[in-house]
Amino acid sequence: MSRIFWAGDSTVAYNSILTYPQTGIGQAFRLFVREDVEIINHAINGRSTKSFIDQGRLAVIEEEMKEGDFLFIQFGHNDEKIEDIERYTEPFKGYKENLQKFVSAARGKGAYPVLITPLERRCFLDNGQLGDGEHTDYVTAMKQTAKEFHVPLADLNGKSRDALARAGAAETEKWYMLSKPDGSADNTHLRYAGAVTFGRCIAEGLKELDGIYRDLLVEGF
Repeated sequence: MSRIFWAGDSTVAYNSILTYPQTGIGQAFRLFVREDVEIINHAINGRSTKSFIDQGRLAVIEEEMKEGDFLFIQFGHNDEKIEDIERYTEPFKGYKENLQKFVSAARGKGAYPVLITPLERRCFLDNGQLGDGEHTDYVTAMKQTAKEFHVPLADLNGKSRDALARAGAAETEKWYMLSKPDGSADNTHLRYAGAVTFGRCIAEGLKELDGIYRDLLVEGF
């Protein structure tokens, strides 16, 4: 049986009824993989590559992983929080170094790492066009890491931006939570429709990688 381990933040994390209707991509991704593929989701809200490692969460995954497993790695949102020393990483230094730690942990157990660029926020401008977003340097840094260390990469950022631009500002309101419990704007966390839309983006990325990565997907996708 193939197993997929997720390491990531709230955009990927599993949600219970306590945070409904918020839904992580890791939940909806179940729709795209074969029934005999087990998904073990270690993603958790608010974590960056730094805090995830510092809190021992990568160590737990490393202990559980076995040869032939897959480790999906999607971070960026919280690495950007420059005001937070417990989470912030400089994109071309600490962020890349931490990504390498995830890759090494997987390869050390004979597992297959997959880097997934951070999901784009719903960042439409007043004129209705999609803005530049906030992940640019982190996307570039992850792509550099993938190239330098020969790691398969699924470009969720690029595919999510394409999906957002095609759908437009009004249609994508149903994909995101739009507001937080305190009433502030929330264009990051997802509803079920968004989790499915962006889960499809990752599945498309795996399909493009072909081979063992495509083999994880439901037949006919």
